[in-house]
Amino acid sequence: MNRIAAALLIAFSGAALAQTPAAAPAVNAVSAVSPAASQLAWLSTDVERVMKQFDVPGIAIAIVKDGQVLAAQGFGVRKLGAPDKVDAKTLFEVASNSKAFTAAALAMLVDEGKLAWDDPVTKHLPDFQMYDAYVTHEMTVRDLLTHRSGLGLGAGDLLWWPTTSFSTDEIIHKLRYIPPATSFRSSYAYDNLLYIVAGKIIAAKSGKTWGEAIRERILTPVGMTTTTTSLAENAGNPNVANAHSKINDRIAAVKAMPVPNAVGAVGINTNAEDIARWMNVLLAQGKLPAAANAAADGKEARLFSAKQARELWTAQTPMRTGEPNAKLAGTRANFAAYGLGFQLRDYHGRLLALHSGALQGFYSKVVLVPEEKLGIAILTNAESGGSLNALQWQLLGRLVDKDDKTDWIGAVAAVEDEMHAKEKARLAKTSAARAAKSQPSLARSAYDGDYQDPWYGIASIKHVGGKQILSLSRTPDLTGELEHYQHDTFIVRWKERNFNADAYVTFALNPDGSIERMKMQPISTETDFSYDFQDLNFTPVKK
Repeated sequence: MNRIAAALLIAFSGAALAQTPAAAPAVNAVSAVSPAASQLAWLSTDVERVMKQFDVPGIAIAIVKDGQVLAAQGFGVRKLGAPDKVDAKTLFEVASNSKAFTAAALAMLVDEGKLAWDDPVTKHLPDFQMYDAYVTHEMTVRDLLTHRSGLGLGAGDLLWWPTTSFSTDEIIHKLRYIPPATSFRSSYAYDNLLYIVAGKIIAAKSGKTWGEAIRERILTPVGMTTTTTSLAENAGNPNVANAHSKINDRIAAVKAMPVPNAVGAVGINTNAEDIARWMNVLLAQGKLPAAANAAADGKEARLFSAKQARELWTAQTPMRTGEPNAKLAGTRANFAAYGLGFQLRDYHGRLLALHSGALQGFYSKVVLVPEEKLGIAILTNAESGGSLNALQWQLLGRLVDKDDKTDWIGAVAAVEDEMHAKEKARLAKTSAARAAKSQPSLARSAYDGDYQDPWYGIASIKHVGGKQILSLSRTPDLTGELEHYQHDTFIVRWKERNFNADAYVTFALNPDGSIERMKMQPISTETDFSYDFQDLNFTPVKK
């Protein structure tokens, strides 16, 4: 499982240990913090240890219990090398934790009778089309949210990741060119593109953009006054966390990744204060805070009905459960499923509704324990699935299983180090076994030209300043130098080294020696699954 898949599900990303910024935690608590927050005297110690262990510059934590805010607190720094501290108002990209907002907005439309979960998508978006005509006809609004469409893991993500020039409508149109990996509704495979479609339905039914609809219908009523629905909205706000990635196993500040064409899947930027409010509304089954109820003339103020709240947390698509590493045996799930915008699993006899989010330089996690009226949010400005998982299990152990004495931070770190060491050894072994003295079948210049994939579009290879450069035409940052690996396989080294996504580029030849096609494949299993190079099938553009 690669790094983003690990963050989105419940595995672990590979990352080596390095130095961490020595910054004292900065605290900016929500005004409604409960007196019970004194229970959390251990929180700073745990979070600071995670920051050091997993090399994370800054973390924000929100913990709610029984409708009260126990913690809304920042630790570390917004940007490595700068003094500005993370506090309760510091904004982080939360990526796929945005999916819950899209699901909630649809639930509100269901309550209002403007759509039904089992409406065909084509009823609301007549031009919607999948690769298979049967799937197009049968795909429902519910199917958009449940990762059972038949698309492969992260299929088509290169249409928006990293930042592309495709519009939302272009992305939705290109779904018809992406072949399925399995039959419809037969298995679980996480995707983002269908949440982009769901966001388009929200825009169509509200007559507003997704961001405008989410602000008006969710953020404002909940009181999430500083949360934004795009990076562009953050302009002028100095209290925004900077993205950080590993480059050659060392943490570094990097540029953020705007994704205006994928907001239904990954658009929200929020902070500890606001996400605490959001978790309390979710745990109250859609009921809004007392202040909103007071303004509702005696009526119960809600975002969505209790019926829709149950729907969001009802298992829709079964997920396979595996045996964790022996060091993590206590995290074993007896069941796992995807609901509507939430992953569902058990934890020592209790239901968890949770989700992770991952974008370039930001990982986050939200964990809800409905039976305990407990919510935990972890926002980070680094790409460390291990930090999220370590804090998840550590905090659940302290807040739910109060007798749990397991050192989850140490256990997760040990497993992550072991996985990363194994992957480095595998890569070294693979490189040593290659036919290093082999030569390409053709002159290097013969590989130059334009190549077209049915769903992505054009990739170009050309010589620039004595170097052979591969560029994906609609993704400005996916440009890199080709170096020969063996036979007719090359490696593209992307200029943006923080992507950690170098890929094999292999050419197949026709009998006459002309190029038939070009295929790509990530080199490392730690590469984020949204770099779905393996799904591309480029053929030469005939001149």
